[in-house]
Amino acid sequence: MNAGRVLAAPLGLAVVAGLTACFSTPPQPTGPAPNSTVSPVLVTPPPPPGSVADAIPRIEPRARNGNPPFYDVFGKRYYVLSSSVDYWERGVASWYGPGFHKVRTSTGEPYDMYGMTAAHKTLPLPAYVRVTNLQNGRSVVVRVNDRGPFVGNRIIDLSYTAAAKLDMLRNGTAMVDVRTLDPSTPPPVITASTAAVPGAVTPASPVLFVQAGAFSDPANAERLAEKLRSGSYGKVFVRDDQIAGRRMYRVRIGPVPDVAQFDRVVAALEQAGINDAHLAFD
Repeated sequence: MNAGRVLAAPLGLAVVAGLTACFSTPPQPTGPAPNSTVSPVLVTPPPPPGSVADAIPRIEPRARNGNPPFYDVFGKRYYVLSSSVDYWERGVASWYGPGFHKVRTSTGEPYDMYGMTAAHKTLPLPAYVRVTNLQNGRSVVVRVNDRGPFVGNRIIDLSYTAAAKLDMLRNGTAMVDVRTLDPSTPPPVITASTAAVPGAVTPASPVLFVQAGAFSDPANAERLAEKLRSGSYGKVFVRDDQIAGRRMYRVRIGPVPDVAQFDRVVAALEQAGINDAHLAFD
């Protein structure tokens, strides 16, 4: 099992001094307190994907806990979004389970590894998102009620059952598309993705790339591309696109076949001072 997550016990302590004046309740730790012992959990297989319904978006008040303006973990500051409307991101998902089962989440609720929930670093809590595994087309809807993951290039931490429905338990990670849902227009209740049904046709996987930068000036894009071509990142090219009436030149590397290759390329780019690389596909 690859939880892909670090205990966020320092969360309540790492918030900058004076921040408590900005909100009534500091963010709650998402893992056990330092020096505490988490009782071992007997892991049972997740229920068959078809027997567990996705989370159904509903209008909820902003949680009293877990929604400070910002917080610090491991020396990095995260700003909580004021709204989840139109949030969309692509990246790597991980999952967390036994070590956190029944431990308090950032909203104060106990974590249920068999439920359809997730952890996210900046979305307001709670929020509802559709997560699609870009490598097999499977899709789930989860309720975000926790903070994390705080490791590597991970953008969301899924519950054990949500990860099972996306068929990512064995690998521990998957490249995903994450989009928020509007609770005022709930999606149809989904008990199983068609990809989870034996004999169903699985959608073709998109070709995935690492995007190292986007520029309105083609000279700037080519300058970055030439710099990257001198390294061992893989195939580097500039994609010319028309976006909202503007021409953009996007520097991409790839395709990348899996999470391991994505991690390697992103880590190498960070060493070169490029810290905003992300997953992209055509």
